[in-house]
Amino acid sequence: MLLSTQDARADPSRFVPWQRAETPALTLKDLGGRLQSLADYRGKVVLVNFWATWCEPCRDELPSMRRLRERLAGQPFDVLAVNYGESATRISDFLTRERLDLTVLLDPNQEAARTWRVRVLPGSFLVGADGRVRLSVIGEIDWASEDAVKTVRALLPAGNAAEVQATARLVGSAAR
Repeated sequence: MLLSTQDARADPSRFVPWQRAETPALTLKDLGGRLQSLADYRGKVVLVNFWATWCEPCRDELPSMRRLRERLAGQPFDVLAVNYGESATRISDFLTRERLDLTVLLDPNQEAARTWRVRVLPGSFLVGADGRVRLSVIGEIDWASEDAVKTVRALLPAGNAAEVQATARLVGSAAR
């Protein structure tokens, strides 16, 4: 289902600046049983999204996160989809059925969701390359929209943006 409702827009007012001084810890097992930590992604902008398969807005939003990741391919960006208390089997079946290839972390007792103060699903956080939460979004948005892509790109490390522009110039001049 495409996100087309007014509530799913990614206009800039949906991105709320993070007010807490500290970024909560996030260390959970992925679907393969490997322990993953947000700290492992330092140097990248990370979209941390709390979701569940029973949450219709969550299900609608997940494909747009995949498209955002595709649009930012080659950039220091990643998505961590933190599942809210469901079994690995249920999640794996859902991801296979929906053809979603996202890094999913398991939050079986919803402890991470409590630590991050997630009260509504989906709940999302944009973490800067320095490991600090910069922005949050409550509810569903279209992460592949121009406003969302622009917001994420603004958080990318400046050095990488210059590198991408230089590469684009080289590719452009080689094509002439």
